[in-house]
Amino acid sequence: MALSLISGIGPVLSKQLLNHFGSAQEIFKASKGRVSKVNGLGEKLSSLLSNEQKALTEADQLIEKSHKHDITIHCLKDNSYPKRLLQVPDAPLVLYTKGKIDLNPNKTVGIVGTRKATKYGLTTTASIVADAESNQPTVISGLAYGIDIKAHEAALEGGLPTIAVLACGLQTIYPAGNRDTARKMLETGGLISEYPIGTKADPRYFPARNRIIAGLSDALIVVEAAKKGGALITGNIAHSYERPVFAVPGQLDKSNSEGCNQLIRNYKASIYTGFRDVIEALNWDRDKEQKVKMITSQLEKLTGLEKKVVDTLLANGQQMKLDDLSWQSQIPLNQLASILLQLEFEGIIKPLPGKEFRLG
Repeated sequence: MALSLISGIGPVLSKQLLNHFGSAQEIFKASKGRVSKVNGLGEKLSSLLSNEQKALTEADQLIEKSHKHDITIHCLKDNSYPKRLLQVPDAPLVLYTKGKIDLNPNKTVGIVGTRKATKYGLTTTASIVADAESNQPTVISGLAYGIDIKAHEAALEGGLPTIAVLACGLQTIYPAGNRDTARKMLETGGLISEYPIGTKADPRYFPARNRIIAGLSDALIVVEAAKKGGALITGNIAHSYERPVFAVPGQLDKSNSEGCNQLIRNYKASIYTGFRDVIEALNWDRDKEQKVKMITSQLEKLTGLEKKVVDTLLANGQQMKLDDLSWQSQIPLNQLASILLQLEFEGIIKPLPGKEFRLG
């Protein structure tokens, strides 16, 4: 937590430091000279780590305040931290949550759109969520007016868990007009923020929170989006994370459709024609479930490290990049390569382009 509070050292550099030193404790113990040699940090930024005690004192205060407001804290290496975000290079070191929230549900879908939603957009959002009910995904959005709040409301009506990612501390709800819905969400889902208690909503934070929505979503659906705005940003981020993105096409003369049509035109999103598109993109069908059961039954026959590789893949959507798989399983790349080759021979994993591997 103290590391996350140091201004000027963001998630990417923090992860480099953690990978290099092994823990936050070791980072703070290291000399300025050792820290400055870490790639991308340099002497100027390394000096930011010198005031360890101030950062630790602030972290202690935040822990106490968070507990008083029933806010749970999840750090990067905790088991409770969202496994989907472990695949994201700029995921936050610390997350704050409130509610009966499952950060690692079996299935998730993100639904976002403009605050200035049309009747068509709101109706379409409700229809998307209703069509998703048979697959029981957790619905992810941003609690904003318009499409976002409609997605949360439709999820509640359909009995689906739903999570809102906020751009402020969880001591308050922003926007205030959506407080009632947010309170209802706490019963089966909840609220997430990377910002500690006491942080007020700020325009600078909204683009950053969009990467969490994208990162938590197995697939993202953009219902309505202007040519500039948060929904379009979220769509672009999800595409950069290699998550399936779908955009609801709209009329050419409607400003609310410009962003969706742009995503489709630039090959960053597929045209959304129905929830079957999402099911097919993510293989949410019985064959997939049977494959998981088959692979799980084979675990007893595997060696310790082979089992660790398969467990890591299962915990991360069954498909991962080589570097991420090495980092999360804590198996060195040279050793991991031979394990993956053996698992490939056994038909348990399949190599994909771009140094990715998936089960089956």
